[in-house]
Amino acid sequence: MKVSSVIDFLVRDRSRVGLTAMGTIGILAIASGPMQAANLRFASFNASLNRNTEGQLITDLLSAPDNDQAQAVAEIIQRVNPDVLLINEFDYVENGTAAELFQENYLSVGQNGATPVEYQYRYVAPSNTGIPSGFDLDNNGSVGGPNDALGFGLFPGQYGMALYSKYPILTEEIRTFQKFLWKDMPNALLPDNPATPEPQDWYSEEELDVVRLSSKSHWDVPIEVDGSVVHALVSHPTPPVFDGLEDRNGRRNFDEIRLWADYITPGQGDYIYDDSGTVGGLGADKSFVIMGDQNADPFDGDSYPGAIQQLLNNPRVNTSVTPSSLGGVQQASLQGGVNLNHQGNPAFDTADFADNSSGNLRVDYVLPSQDLEIVDAAVFWPKSDDPQFPLVGTFPFPSSDHRLVWADVEVQQEQVSVPEPYVGLFSLGILGLVGYRYRRKPCPEGR
Repeated sequence: MKVSSVIDFLVRDRSRVGLTAMGTIGILAIASGPMQAANLRFASFNASLNRNTEGQLITDLLSAPDNDQAQAVAEIIQRVNPDVLLINEFDYVENGTAAELFQENYLSVGQNGATPVEYQYRYVAPSNTGIPSGFDLDNNGSVGGPNDALGFGLFPGQYGMALYSKYPILTEEIRTFQKFLWKDMPNALLPDNPATPEPQDWYSEEELDVVRLSSKSHWDVPIEVDGSVVHALVSHPTPPVFDGLEDRNGRRNFDEIRLWADYITPGQGDYIYDDSGTVGGLGADKSFVIMGDQNADPFDGDSYPGAIQQLLNNPRVNTSVTPSSLGGVQQASLQGGVNLNHQGNPAFDTADFADNSSGNLRVDYVLPSQDLEIVDAAVFWPKSDDPQFPLVGTFPFPSSDHRLVWADVEVQQEQVSVPEPYVGLFSLGILGLVGYRYRRKPCPEGR
């Protein structure tokens, strides 16, 4: 039981339990302890730790601690040293085996002189990627393959997620939204078949009964920070490309982002149900950090208009500090191409994409709630003359085409303290309470 609960019980029932006035004074002295704050670093990193066949992440990558890519990814994480870390594109392996091996073989081993980082708490869960739908979802005339899966993938769990934390994860309170059907979102942007006059008819009624909104999954993972709870809201919406005029991926990306926007907005998330059947959004008094590769830039790229603005313009989201880097500015200038025509500030870019198509974009986010002050934030993208630049490099990338994004936030903690003048009074009160209890309930004879 929390100390605050004990205090409430004793003060509420002091007449029944015989709590003395001095004990009450001591209790009130404890309850008036000051609020303190802790700075926590939250990070999101699409680390491209995915492979083309099921199980390859174990046998090919994590069974021995000498894979170059994994070492580079681990060193980036060690250099930044986040307290809570989301890794996107980390193939799902049942029982968290891959996540555990990455910790043991790479994060717990100092890379290139970096200090090892230990995460006592981890969470992984199934992903919609690669799960066969049984339908021709891309309407190409045949059933099967990654485009007809519930989420694009060659096998179940490809491009999954893993969450690492130095603070306890409240496992019993986690909510997942893997199975939420796209059609169950009010006014969903369901794709339309441009070859027919009917609206939003890309998918048949039978297909809509199985098509899920989340291309991977959406997780609400509560993390306990010294008495306070912060909800890590993590996801990885589908890229808004690789489709046709129906724009099914662009529309899905928009609505995947919208799910979190509705979830955190009072009165907007009443339709949302999780995988256990619980309905409703996040309480208005709850702290959160939205994390993940959202595959949407606020100014450039191919996302559906206004997709990421659903979060950036949400009044519950703190956008007072935008993570930035010097490397992003340098690479946009050096690489040229479409980067030269972008509207967005290249300092905010988080991904190094092809310069003849989308160019470098801001697609990875760490967005805290308004009650969490942003102390600092950055994108890990060193300039080319920085000793750590080889960790990110240029194509073909030694680690990933995405850059780790982090934000330091201030989390309020309720500190329980006993001011010195009241210590004696409190002790006397407790002794009085204990004595009263034993006078009221004497031990049975012979015991």
